[in-house]
Amino acid sequence: MSATTMREVFARVLRTGLADDPRIAAVIAEISRDVLPDHERVVNVGIREQAMVGVGAGLALTGLRPVIHSYAPFLVERPYEQLKLDLGHQDLGAVLVGIGGSYDDPGLGRTHQSPADVALIDTLPGWTVHVPGHPDEVEPLLTAALARDDRTYLRLSLRTNAAPLPVVEGFTEVRRGGAGVVIAVGPVLDTVLAAVAELDVTVLYATTVRPFDSAGLRRAVAHARPDVLLVEPYLEGASAHRVAAALADEPHRLRSLGVRRDEELRAYGTTDDHDSAHELDLVGVREAARRLFGRR
Repeated sequence: MSATTMREVFARVLRTGLADDPRIAAVIAEISRDVLPDHERVVNVGIREQAMVGVGAGLALTGLRPVIHSYAPFLVERPYEQLKLDLGHQDLGAVLVGIGGSYDDPGLGRTHQSPADVALIDTLPGWTVHVPGHPDEVEPLLTAALARDDRTYLRLSLRTNAAPLPVVEGFTEVRRGGAGVVIAVGPVLDTVLAAVAELDVTVLYATTVRPFDSAGLRRAVAHARPDVLLVEPYLEGASAHRVAAALADEPHRLRSLGVRRDEELRAYGTTDDHDSAHELDLVGVREAARRLFGRR
């Protein structure tokens, strides 16, 4: 576990951006006001998340590069219409930075959980989605996003892999095997590697899930059986249609692991409890991998 959290890295990079680039502005709704500077281009709208996105869109119309930040459910789910209309329909750029992951703070209850955020963003065209797995991966992703003019969602979490990997646009091949391919997104990589340690499989790691690296997946299945285990730290199967499209001309089997769609967990518990219930822990991923990649 890194001594520095992803949120702390975000705040540091944003403070530098505000100081060095007059184009950058930030819009928040109370969340993180304690880690951001008292600056003329930091706008706190109070607990008004729809207005937060609307204000960000207005700043983009003036030529600024808005960074809009809150917990994921207050950033994506509550102001979804503003993302669709104020940003998307007007073809405006912004950097959305969400914290909380799917259930980083289970004690705060369902209001602070957003496993559906990436799936919702995926219904809107033109978005780039980053899911870092380590705090050291946040800075290059955020720095690049601040320099662009597109619509970017940066999904931060308290969950982290033990070590960072170099940030690239598509998949990073962590290991190669012949029995199939495992796609590990962001902070699930360490669990995936431990779960498949005894299996002859290729492991692909992604910090960027949109655009989806279809070409990278096709290259991987050229060296392996075209069966895919997709492990994502958000809604189960969020990228399944992307895998299916990439392998449309290749007979394959696909198993998706993520936050389950068929049942809502109403007990708070711990993050480990939630991982276990969604089969995102070591036991769950190992069993899914053995079933999919076992001898046929």
